[in-house]
This record gives sequence, structure tokens and C-alpha cells, in this order.
Amino acid sequence: MCSSTNQVNEQLKIIKRGCQELLVEEEVIQKLTRDHPLRIKAGFDPTAPDLHLGHTVLLNKLRQFQDLGHHVLFLIGDFTGMIGDPSGKNTTRPPLTREEVTENAKSYTAQVFKILNPEKTEIVFNSTWMDKLTAADLIKLSAAYTVARMLERDDFSKRYRENQAIALHEFLYPLIQGYDSVALKADIELGGTDQKFNLLVGRELQKHFGLAPQCILTMPLLEGLDGVNKMSKSLKNYIGITDSPTEIFGKIMSISDSLMWRYIELLSFESLDTIDNWKEAVDAGQNPRDIKVTFAQEIVTRFHSKAAAEHALIDFETRFKNGLLPDDIPQKTIQINGNEVTISQLLKQVDLTSSTSEAFRMIEQGGVKIDGDKISDKSLKIASGKTITIQVGKRKFARVTINSA
Repeated sequence: MCSSTNQVNEQLKIIKRGCQELLVEEEVIQKLTRDHPLRIKAGFDPTAPDLHLGHTVLLNKLRQFQDLGHHVLFLIGDFTGMIGDPSGKNTTRPPLTREEVTENAKSYTAQVFKILNPEKTEIVFNSTWMDKLTAADLIKLSAAYTVARMLERDDFSKRYRENQAIALHEFLYPLIQGYDSVALKADIELGGTDQKFNLLVGRELQKHFGLAPQCILTMPLLEGLDGVNKMSKSLKNYIGITDSPTEIFGKIMSISDSLMWRYIELLSFESLDTIDNWKEAVDAGQNPRDIKVTFAQEIVTRFHSKAAAEHALIDFETRFKNGLLPDDIPQKTIQINGNEVTISQLLKQVDLTSSTSEAFRMIEQGGVKIDGDKISDKSLKIASGKTITIQVGKRKFARVTINSA
């Protein structure tokens, strides 16, 4: 694919940008010298119908491979989705029905082309080959890996040490994911850092079946709006790529200045030189908010349009800057019992008032605003899953994400 050492080095530099780990780099270099495109695999279990920016960390890397001339295999695990992957946790993820998987897969295929080039993307479903395997075939596949090797996976070993149940079908998940690489003859497989074990299984199974082993590229897991937990729909700390332009823009502007650089490095298509220049400008005294605005416009443009990004900026400036809200609003995430919380309880919980009675008094005096709108209803309830900006008086502010416990 690359005719010179310089071309290989240039591709390698792009491939390694933002990645957590590349195994094995020497083998990647050898693969890049071939005279045909590499087969780049990434698997997605359609457990949720909407993609968020955390997913796009991987998708962006796939797009980079496409721009370098390689062939992307976007694997929808409609078969593995019915098994249920522990996914690094201490419990099994609930399996999905065939109907649920099929419905979710439709949404995936509609959304991934907001990032990937459809002409260079092959969407495949692992049921295509897994449905054809007989029970005897599955037993032979199981014989290719030992229980001892399976227990090297962190979550399995932890549950085993703590005498927690591990169902036999859970061992099949990494085996089948690995067999996908055999079926697709993948040259490189991408995944999050939490998928490293499964990716290595694919590499070993390819060796077992006499194929050249795939290389592995892991990408970091993007923190959510709370700056702590991995971006997740279940934690309600995500920015969805189908969110409205104003939602995307506002959520990006709500992240902390330090987290902003993490988002930019993993999500922006700007060059590393440009990002370095931004950092130097901030170090020299430029307001980080200016960089955040530029980044927010880039993301909104990517998933909507340039016009939508301009309108989102105008809306943000009108509602926030002209409302004299500060740039450094404290970010807070709270857990509530149930699906909603009263405004008085919320104000007390995030330390904007010292008591619910003070909250009532501030509301009566017209001193409480949510997202720029004055609140007059003392019995107002806020649903979980929302991220809102609260102002109490002239000087107290908080950007609050509300999650159910």
C-alpha cells in the first residue's frame, strides 16, 4: 500500500494519533508495505440505538484509516448481542432478543455514515457466519481456548476469586468475537481499552486457523460530562450525535477547561500542530472559552451543518453570555432516588441554598433561573437524565447533571 519508508511513517503517525496501544507496531509496518488496502475491523454490539461522542472516538479512527486508503469492516454483532457481554463489569450484560438487535442495528447503520465514508465501508453482521456453525463446530472452536486463559480476563478473574457466578455462555462471547476476525480475515482490529482481552483472543484464534494474526489498536474511553465516568447513555453523561445543535453546543461548553483538551485531542479533526497552537495561546492568556467555542462549532457542523453551528453559537451567546453568566460555571453531578427531584431539594443538594426554606424564598423573590429562564413554581420537579444550568441570585451558578441512583 505504501511505496516508501516515508509514506509508511506518515501513515503510522496518523494511525497512532490518540491511540492507547498499538500491538504489534513492527507487524503494522510490515502490513502497510503491502500492495493492497488493509482490512480494518471494529465490532459494535447494537445494545443502544443512538451513538454518542464516546462511540465516535473509535469511528473517527476508522475514518482516518479510510482516508489512508484502507477498507473498513463495520461489524454489527447481532449474534453476540444476543449473548450479553460482561463488558468489564462484574455482572453479565442482559442479552437482547433478535428483534431488539435488528431494530437497534438499523439505527447504527443510519448514523455511522455521519462519520464513515459509505463507499469505503462494508457493514457486516456476525450472524452471517455464526448462524451456519453447527454444535460440533462450536465445540471445536471452544477447544481452541482454555479456561485458564479465559480467567486471565480481569472481570472473569475477579468474579472467580469472589465466588460470583460465571455462566459458560460468557466464555463464548470473546471466542465468537475472536472468530469474527477469522471469518473476516482482519488485518487490524480496533476497540476500546476495555476490549483488549477480546481483541487478543481474535489474534490467537487467527493463528490457530493458520491466518496471519491481526494487529490490535485500542482507543481510550472518553469521559462523560461529569469528567469521571466513561461516557454512557445509562449514566446520562453523554452527548448524542443525534442531539439538537443547541444541545451539543451547550453540553460541550459546559465541560471543564481541563476536560476540553481531552475531548479535542480525541474528537477534533484539526491537526496536532493546530491543537498545540491552541494550547500555547491559552498558556499565553487567551480565554479557553474561545477554543471551546471553536471546537463546539466543529462538532455541531460535523453532525448537522455549518449553518446549524452558527445558529447554536448565536443561541448560546444570547442565552448565556448576554445573560452575564460566567465561563467557569462549576460542574456537578448528583444521584437521586427515583426519576425526578424537586427544585428546592436540588438547590440544597448542590449547595446553591443552605436549606429548602431558603430555596422557597429565593424562588418567591424571582432569584432562581434554569437555563436562563426564571422559575416561579416552588413545586417544580426536574427529571433525571437532564443537564441544566442553575442560577441563584446574581453570583451563584452550577451546571448540574442529574442521574437516578
